[in-house]
Amino acid sequence: MSQVKTGILLANLGTPDAPTPAAVKRYLRQFLSDRRVVDTPRLLWWPLLRGVILPIRSPRVAKLYQSVWMEEGSPLMVYSRRQCKALAARLPDVPVALGMSYGSPSLESAVDALLAQEVEHIVVLALYPQYSCSTVAAVWDELARILAKKRHIPGVSFIRDYAEDESYIMALANSVRASFAQHGEPDLLLLSYHGIPQRYAAEGDDYPQRCRDTTRALVSALDLPPEKVMMTFQSRFGREPWLTPYTDETLKMLGEKGVKHIQVMSPGFAADCLETLEEIAVQNREFFLEAGGEKYEYIPALNDSSDHIEMMVNLTAKYR
Repeated sequence: MSQVKTGILLANLGTPDAPTPAAVKRYLRQFLSDRRVVDTPRLLWWPLLRGVILPIRSPRVAKLYQSVWMEEGSPLMVYSRRQCKALAARLPDVPVALGMSYGSPSLESAVDALLAQEVEHIVVLALYPQYSCSTVAAVWDELARILAKKRHIPGVSFIRDYAEDESYIMALANSVRASFAQHGEPDLLLLSYHGIPQRYAAEGDDYPQRCRDTTRALVSALDLPPEKVMMTFQSRFGREPWLTPYTDETLKMLGEKGVKHIQVMSPGFAADCLETLEEIAVQNREFFLEAGGEKYEYIPALNDSSDHIEMMVNLTAKYR
């Protein structure tokens, strides 16, 4: 154990503070203003974002949030807070703070909370299993901006990703096995990852490869034949090509081809959120069933499961 006082910063994307058009608009404005997320030239992007996208999307997205909102708040925030609390309970001598790239609690508030506890070294665990410039790099950028204002900065260990981490793969495999035991083994296990523009990958983002790495490791852990697993990409936005195959179009195709029973997991999401609970569990289920499918189950994110917290303990162990 190091003599240097170490703290852990858990980072995730963020969420609106409330399922209202105004709160969603504030959140989307911050999120879609990040050049890591949308790199369109600002002279073109600002008028489109402020004059078209925010006024149209905010009320529509607010209704979707209302459909998944929990008694304690936004699902992403509820599960993230539970993760933070559970990890802190496992590591009572290590301060743990939660920060979001967009919305609150901010990454800056998390850093300040750790420094207030006289932490000398911060282990940053961005809860994105597969690296992407649009997620992990955005955390890196914000962390650098925060520390640039400090006279005294702590040591920093930044966990780039954990796409093939043994504890992560084990947690996913256990989750799949539990679903198979409850619902029966499906004709196909669909692994749906969040998409990014194809251009980002062409310019060097290794996210698609990291998704393939996770898929390969999970299939091996489950000992499933390759033909029983498919990998797709969801949540595309805008008009330019994103990573394919698209989850929604694939599910329609599978239903039309006579596949009867599918289970879907989104391994890239560390906590359930709008994109899993509404897009995957509801919208895409309808696509599959309307196309001729008969059984469809969504396998929840790892959330605050004991396997997931154990993974976080193991991932951060060598830096503490």
